[in-house]
Amino acid sequence: MKTLFLPLDERPCNADFPKMLANTNQQLTLLMPESKILAHKRKAADFEGIKAYLLEHCQEADNAVISLDMLLYGGLIPSRLHHLDIVELENRLDVISMLKIHNPQLKIYAFQCIMRCPQYNSSEEEPDYYEDYGYALFRKSYLEDKEVRDTLTKQEQDELHSIHIPQEYEKDYESRRHTNVQMNAKTLELLEKHMIDFLVIPQDDSSPYGYTAMDQKKILAQVKEKHLEYRCMVYPGADEVGMSLLTRAYNTFYNRQLSIYPLYASILGPTIIPRYEDRPMYESLKSHIQVTGAKMAHSIEDADAILAINCPGKYMQESFDDVKDITYTSYRNLMSFALMIDDFIKKGYKVGLCDSAYSNGGDIDLITYLDYFDILDKLYAYAGWNTNCNTLGTVLSQMQLAEDIPLNNNIYRYIEDGFYQADVRKYVVEHDLKELGLSYYDFKDQQDVVEERISHYLLEHYNRLKLSQHYPIQQIKVSMPWKRMFEIGMKVTMK
Repeated sequence: MKTLFLPLDERPCNADFPKMLANTNQQLTLLMPESKILAHKRKAADFEGIKAYLLEHCQEADNAVISLDMLLYGGLIPSRLHHLDIVELENRLDVISMLKIHNPQLKIYAFQCIMRCPQYNSSEEEPDYYEDYGYALFRKSYLEDKEVRDTLTKQEQDELHSIHIPQEYEKDYESRRHTNVQMNAKTLELLEKHMIDFLVIPQDDSSPYGYTAMDQKKILAQVKEKHLEYRCMVYPGADEVGMSLLTRAYNTFYNRQLSIYPLYASILGPTIIPRYEDRPMYESLKSHIQVTGAKMAHSIEDADAILAINCPGKYMQESFDDVKDITYTSYRNLMSFALMIDDFIKKGYKVGLCDSAYSNGGDIDLITYLDYFDILDKLYAYAGWNTNCNTLGTVLSQMQLAEDIPLNNNIYRYIEDGFYQADVRKYVVEHDLKELGLSYYDFKDQQDVVEERISHYLLEHYNRLKLSQHYPIQQIKVSMPWKRMFEIGMKVTMK
């Protein structure tokens, strides 16, 4: 199967992970534009270059997975910064119809994010005024939406009345959100006309109330009005959606549907609402299994694979928090969970591990237990990065597409998701950057020094695992694609 693939942006999670996924299956080939025409952080992609590439290669492809944020706005961050008008955006969207004209048999799987509204002050990925008014924009919309749909306490009412945002900033922000929602509607029209075969509208960094929830409500109303519920899904996520749709394209092409049974680490796990998301873990699970073209198994006996979900005991924290809530142990028996995974593997089940106990990093305690029981090289998938849904979509895709245990991919993720995100990142910020006079977003002229130190620390962590004795690493070479500490790219060379 040949898939024409347009990623959400140029970061490893969007441009490299799908390639790593495709490399685990000999029947899958990706056709993807070179990085030089894609977005680069705040710099929008080369639209004409993307258009030319898609039209040139669509006839040799069986299907296409297309990020409409990349096609329309030039990438994920440009979708939050652009000043494009509706006419220009509609012209860009016409590329989808052109693809169908060039290749009427091409199945198009598209995704288009609901614009996020972060709960903090930072202009790193948002308009400049978000540095001072980001939290105020979020909080005002949150309280206004809650007032309409629920009730506000006296304290919340006072807070709402005290929020001041310069009118020009609020107008700019809301205008862009309005434009993006209009384009969501235009995309639904293409879905209705079968120019798009399946559509995902993910919510990036969502919340129960506020701008994102209000936009979601508008979009869901249109989906229902047009009777598109069977071909359009709206749920939390973003960076994993390309992989999820690639998996759906594969399952549809080969006419297969795997049955997946979820195994949670705690009794309350299915009911916990993860950080940066707006619904319980179990509800997101339903959407993520469905979007890949798989189905939920109602019993272990009916399952083709087991999805082990490492969840919190009661509340989700960041992986790098110094003090872990007691419910991580009192409401969750991690050793028992590791032993259950071991038991299923010994019984011959294909097992993937969704490590979602924390946000922004894996659970090093669990990795240690699995290493002790010699399980790390027997999983069909592992991930534990960023949000619960980022992790969930990655694992579900890998465990369905891998023809054999994807050891190299898993080792990569143990190192990045477990060691870097949950430990090394914080250590480098608090020690090395401080020593070098650098900051989280500014490496000055010493980025190579920072990358070398991170590589050294990561290799040290890996070499402490028993796994390293059987699968030694010669070198880890780290890169920082957006010149910040949040994410890394890696090249791992095995001995």
